[in-house]
Amino acid sequence: MAALLAVLVAGCSSGSGDSGSGDDTKPGGSAGSAAPPGRYRTLYEPCGAVPPATLKDILPGAAELPEDQQEKVFRGTAAVTYDTDRRAGCSWKADGANASHRLRIDVERVVSYDPAVSDDDQAQAVYARKQEAAQLPAPAADPQDEKAGQSGTPSGSPSPAGSTASGTPGTVASSTGTTGSPSASGAQGSPSASVTPDGLEPRQLDGLGDAAFIDDVLARSGSTAQRRTVSVVFRTSNVIVTVEYAEQPSLITEAPDSRELQEKAQALAQNLAERFND
Repeated sequence: MAALLAVLVAGCSSGSGDSGSGDDTKPGGSAGSAAPPGRYRTLYEPCGAVPPATLKDILPGAAELPEDQQEKVFRGTAAVTYDTDRRAGCSWKADGANASHRLRIDVERVVSYDPAVSDDDQAQAVYARKQEAAQLPAPAADPQDEKAGQSGTPSGSPSPAGSTASGTPGTVASSTGTTGSPSASGAQGSPSASVTPDGLEPRQLDGLGDAAFIDDVLARSGSTAQRRTVSVVFRTSNVIVTVEYAEQPSLITEAPDSRELQEKAQALAQNLAERFND
């Protein structure tokens, strides 16, 4: 009987113990067969990621405040998240005599729990959904393609009916989320479609992370002043970063300048992207 008990105890001991895997471990796969994890395992703290000089430029209304209130504005407000290694964010706001400005940063580390899907591939899928939700206008036709079409030479396979040039099913949509008509028409109350200057329309961006796009929306609610919101979203490996910068002038007759907001939002996004290489 003693020998039998010893065998049973040994068997239970060999089947127990901590495997050492964390919350990010992909179930159902061995170390040799599971897709590789993402490059990043932690996130930096967004409230401390923006240099003070940049905040002073992006939030000019803060200069009108007493020094102690300026410091409070520049500290920002951290987003409430359950796991700061998976998602972190920060927001700032400053109301000046001429305009109000808002800045928000959201940083998300994507983890795939499918052993056959890498974290990078899962992040790409999440990024693609964000770009599709922004409903970027179809890119302008290449002059060479137009010339080829006029000469009768096929320039490529036609897009399926009901699809945009980017291959997203559905009708062409404006950046404000209005579907069913091209963004250039400005139909159905799409204010940004008709006032965003040429060359500054919502679009994909080059040289920022692994993939990036910019959205630009001008909106007015009733008799209030026009509010322009510029969003830059980029992916680097398994991390997706969103920079949202908004301005609302005090006068209802004024509209925020697209070029200035886009340049500042892109410069900040580039700065944040470079931090991942440190």
